[in-house]
Amino acid sequence: MSKVVVGMTISLDGFVNDRSGSVASLNPDFESFRETELLRESIENTGAVVMGRNAFAMAEDPDWYAGNYEFQVPIFVLVHEIPSRRPKEMNNLSFTFVADGIESAIEQAKSTTGNKDVTVIGGASTIRQCIKAGVAEELHVDIMPILLCDGLRLFEDLGITPIQLERLDVVKLPKGRTHFKFRIIK
Repeated sequence: MSKVVVGMTISLDGFVNDRSGSVASLNPDFESFRETELLRESIENTGAVVMGRNAFAMAEDPDWYAGNYEFQVPIFVLVHEIPSRRPKEMNNLSFTFVADGIESAIEQAKSTTGNKDVTVIGGASTIRQCIKAGVAEELHVDIMPILLCDGLRLFEDLGITPIQLERLDVVKLPKGRTHFKFRIIK
């Protein structure tokens, strides 16, 4: 059964980047992480990706996604304005730019996945929007053993009502990374 999975890598003190906006200290192991069973399983289970415009813009050339990005599936990008130039698409990789909110992006993504998951790939604002809108079903958080002490927090401004989680799994990965998987109890 399809589900909506949100998640990011954070520091032990909850930051997704440092005060200058860099994520480098959270991903010193990215090349070895790409080879893990955990990422291979995520790729296999993902039928569509939702990402924010800032996460999408991390690729300097949007055509880079074709053939290079781990998830060669339909990608739904949250934007304020639809770009005039479409990125290169191929085989199973397509892009849909969504300007009418997170619920619309999730609904459109779900319509393409069959029984596979919708994976939300940041940024922090996109993940918070999913949690606040009640569309996120699982939360995957990778914690790196570092205290950044400043930067952008993932779990900021989620409201005042506690959000209950059920721990599903904990996996120790190389370079000190620890992966936590939770079901969001509704």
